[in-house]
Amino acid sequence: PLNTEHIKRMSRGFAMIQFSKGNRPDIKSGYTLDDNARALIALSQMYAERKDVSCETYIETYLNFICHCLQTDGSFLNYVHKDILFTSQNEETGLEDSNGRAIMALGYFISHAGKFPDAWTLDAIRMIKQTFPMITRLQSPRSMAFVIKGLYSYWRKYPSPEICSLIKLLADKLINYYRQNNENKWSWFEAYLTYDNSVLPESLLYAFMATGDTIYKETAKESFDFLLEKTFTGEQIKVVSNQGWLQKEREGQKFGEQPIDVAGTVIALHTFYTVFKDEAYLAKQKTAFNWFLGNNHLHQIIYNPATGGCYDGLEENNINLNQGAESAVCYLMARLTMD
Repeated sequence: PLNTEHIKRMSRGFAMIQFSKGNRPDIKSGYTLDDNARALIALSQMYAERKDVSCETYIETYLNFICHCLQTDGSFLNYVHKDILFTSQNEETGLEDSNGRAIMALGYFISHAGKFPDAWTLDAIRMIKQTFPMITRLQSPRSMAFVIKGLYSYWRKYPSPEICSLIKLLADKLINYYRQNNENKWSWFEAYLTYDNSVLPESLLYAFMATGDTIYKETAKESFDFLLEKTFTGEQIKVVSNQGWLQKEREGQKFGEQPIDVAGTVIALHTFYTVFKDEAYLAKQKTAFNWFLGNNHLHQIIYNPATGGCYDGLEENNINLNQGAESAVCYLMARLTMD
């Protein structure tokens, strides 16, 4: 059974808290746009697909928090202190990826228009439209990928040439990055593999579905198959280590795996199977999901059925037993994709 208790326990009237100590929410860690954007997607999906009405108040909370982070220039701030003020971390860290995630969440939410109060949908549409000028300035490949996914969801519900041309603009930039880096058996968009890698090829599949341009489809498959080759060994998934990541033409570290990467792979494999109908993607999806259930190098369960939370990481000899927002929501998103 699907358990959203930990996600709800991590959520306050204002937003979802970032970290936990064990399974106890750590209010001192404050809030992030990243976590609340992901939570909006996961609980909207629970509500829309599972008719779980208990999610409704939380969905409104996450939507309001995204609105709180939206700035007048159409960009978002990511880090919010427990006292509701924006923290200085917003000046020190690149925020493009969290901006992309917010747009992905808004687009996903809009795609379920009719299932939620109209006022909420209109709010989400107002916010996403406000971001259009900012979208054209994005440089980070991941942020572009998140935005393509969000715009695709929006476009499917409310088709328009404007959204389609934004999707095309971003997809062309990704193709450009790919051409600059694709050499010597390194079929990727950057000179390194970091976190949440699967969303890059996956977004190009969405661009293909919106535009029909086969270059997006071909590049999506080529780059995704390259990534799968790097992350699946035998009957296990082993995602890129967060200790130094994986640099082109170098050996990466073996340990330091996070739920976000496994969940992203599960979700992307589902998208690839939907387009290509290749059973190998389906088999890999099951293998990847089973990482949460013990199919990993420590043979330890990463999901916590007692709390509905998910442990924050798999290290060389131990599990990080904290159950933060990112892990719990990523697990739920992966689990929903398995159905």
